Amino acid sequence: MLMEIKVLFFGVLAEVTQTMFRHYRDVKSFSDLIHSIHDEFPEMVHYNYRIAVNSEIVNEEPELKNMDEVAFMPPFAGG
Repeated sequence: MLMEIKVLFFGVLAEVTQTMFRHYRDVKSFSDLIHSIHDEFPEMVHYNYRIAVNSEIVNEEPELKNMDEVAFMPPFAGG
């Protein structure tokens, strides 16, 4: 089943992609989404980032649902 996913880019990733958010339609899976993003923004492969789905950090490949929000966040320090 095809899904629409909202993708958010933060920090240096927003600079690299020149956008803070983008909608991806016709997504079949998380790996499909990653391939679409890397096809559109190939320079992202050079950056480290964490991924959150619906505001929760994920460490493994998540199962996406229609209208999920996926955020790409560069490393950051708190203090």
